[in-house]
Amino acid sequence: MSKQYETVIGLEVHVELATKTKIFCGCSTAFGGAPNTHTCPVCTGMPGSLPVLNKQVVEYAAAVGLATNCTITQYCKFDRKNYFYPDNPQNYQISQLYLPICRNGQVEINVDGRKKNVRIHEIHMEEDAGKLVHDPSTGNSLVDFNRSGVPLIEIVSEPDMRSAEEVIAYLEKLRMIIQYLGASDCKLQEGSMRADVNLSVREVGTEEFGTRTEMKNLNSFSAIARAIEGEMERQIDLIEDGKKVVQETRRWDDDKEYSYPMRSKEDAQDYRYFPEPDLAPIVISDEWLDEIRSRQPEFRDEKQARYKEQFGLPEYDINIITEDKTLTDLFESCIELGAAAKEVSNWIMGDIMRLLKEKEMEASDIHFSPANLVKMIQMIESGAINRKVAKKVFEAIFDEDVDPEVYVEENGLKTVNDEGALRKVIEEIVANNPKSVEDYKAGKKKAMGFFVGQTMRAMKGKADPAMVNQILKEILD
Repeated sequence: MSKQYETVIGLEVHVELATKTKIFCGCSTAFGGAPNTHTCPVCTGMPGSLPVLNKQVVEYAAAVGLATNCTITQYCKFDRKNYFYPDNPQNYQISQLYLPICRNGQVEINVDGRKKNVRIHEIHMEEDAGKLVHDPSTGNSLVDFNRSGVPLIEIVSEPDMRSAEEVIAYLEKLRMIIQYLGASDCKLQEGSMRADVNLSVREVGTEEFGTRTEMKNLNSFSAIARAIEGEMERQIDLIEDGKKVVQETRRWDDDKEYSYPMRSKEDAQDYRYFPEPDLAPIVISDEWLDEIRSRQPEFRDEKQARYKEQFGLPEYDINIITEDKTLTDLFESCIELGAAAKEVSNWIMGDIMRLLKEKEMEASDIHFSPANLVKMIQMIESGAINRKVAKKVFEAIFDEDVDPEVYVEENGLKTVNDEGALRKVIEEIVANNPKSVEDYKAGKKKAMGFFVGQTMRAMKGKADPAMVNQILKEILD
């Protein structure tokens, strides 16, 4: 009988914080920008330059810690992690080893209806390194220091996950908490959320952990899932062949679906950590911590319960809307502007989800104003446009954030409410289709649909459907 193996997984998740400036200087943290334009003597590691801590970084880190049930270290400090690499300008990274800001937390995940707690060992603050750009034509490597000094938190889990599904559920939960806090946009494709996967396998029933490897270069949830499956199979094959798994850092190539070794895994002593001499310790008073706590938002679980009670929305709608902070903000803004909850929910669940899928966009890419959606809903309710026209108007709002009133006027889309003009068109259609009149009188329901369709076509979709039905019934009966 073949042996049964289980995977043991822990994650190190790096999250770029949403501050406007870097952790130890006043340079911009904006994504993009020409290489080396968001830099100064501090973030390029010039001798004699001194770091000054950005207070907002501490507040974001503590807020994430509170939201993930951590104990906040009210006396914490920074340490130097020494390593020599071209994208690391000072030849050390300012991080936290001995007294990280958050410790001993946990988040609850739900996989296939089964709840589980994933423990968080610690969350610490640190600065990001620069970025190496490899030029294949010359074989040279260029360094861009724009990212150097961008504030990060590193969330280190305990090895509590056992499958790719649990890992994705954990990452999604973290992403949602952090987005709700506004602490980061957590865009994996832009590198503002990155996960390193520590993975080992062991025989089912054994207590002892196997030898773990760390996998880097994972910038999407699907790549993370593939990397876990691939590394699990690689380690099991080695063990089955009587070989040993080597503790090392591996790089995942998502195109080839294969990982290859980068370097042997260092331990803390290899980095020669010592307390950062240029930064004073951070003292978080009870008052400051209470202030951070008082600013914590309503998180997803609380929102779901409130939406059900307050608006009576279906559970499916609630789950979709609360899954993304952008959709939640859009929904709540529309309601504040006077739109009915179910009506807004219908537009989100229908046309917004459809257009996001068609255009391969994330919800966070939505840029139209809630006011224009509400204005369009009010135009439907007042009879200024019908629902068919509204779909066309909404596409223009979605793409270009147009004012629906102006767009309807300029494109001649206003509903025709002139009863006399409408009656004239309908009389002509009825006179030209005697066979359908006979069908209608013989009780064939399809005939009515035919007349409505012909009228809407003649009116270029701009007639009020209720008025069309009413006039048709009068004439036919």
